[in-house]
Amino acid sequence: MRVIIAEDSALLRDGLRRLLVDEGYTVVDAVGDGAALVESVSRHVPDLVVADVRMPPTHSDEGLRAAVEIRRRWPSIGVLMLSQYVEQRYAVDLLTGHGTRVGYLLKDRVADVGEFLEALARVGAGGTAFDPEVVRQLLRRTTHTDPLTRLTGRERDVLDAMAQGHNNASIAARLHVSQSAVEKHVRSIFDKLGLADAEGYSRRVLAVLRYLGE
Repeated sequence: MRVIIAEDSALLRDGLRRLLVDEGYTVVDAVGDGAALVESVSRHVPDLVVADVRMPPTHSDEGLRAAVEIRRRWPSIGVLMLSQYVEQRYAVDLLTGHGTRVGYLLKDRVADVGEFLEALARVGAGGTAFDPEVVRQLLRRTTHTDPLTRLTGRERDVLDAMAQGHNNASIAARLHVSQSAVEKHVRSIFDKLGLADAEGYSRRVLAVLRYLGE
């Protein structure tokens, strides 16, 4: 799988390159700012992009804005954001644009290399990977909406896990409940959010995130 890395820290950029090469990925380029990332993607058209959010020249949200542009111009390219910050505005644009092959992890909360590689593989395979804190902040952004206030505490736990990209079996294991109980909660969530017609793992995440982004 062909990957481009965008990270302004030369040390971390080189570390990511070595890690991914050791794991069998082909790193076709590694750049240090958002403009260079878009230009590199245009030249190489990789399968995946791993990008920091804050990069030169302003160190605000250049990486995330570049990722949104990449998803708009090349929607088949997977994007995994790896950052210390949750930039809510453009995060919503990124997550609600196409809903699959996308992820957002917080650097300080990635517990180990295996967790990062598992998330990268999931995004590369067409799935999603979101840090729970990212999901919590995006959910908090929309708590003023009436439908969300109708969810029970357990339904909100399930919605958190759904938005992170977990399937029903994984959610059941995380919450120590049966899979049938999770399925019941999912049906209730879709009913309360007006998403009863949404089917399938990827589409349900897309539908929920799109709703939350409104």
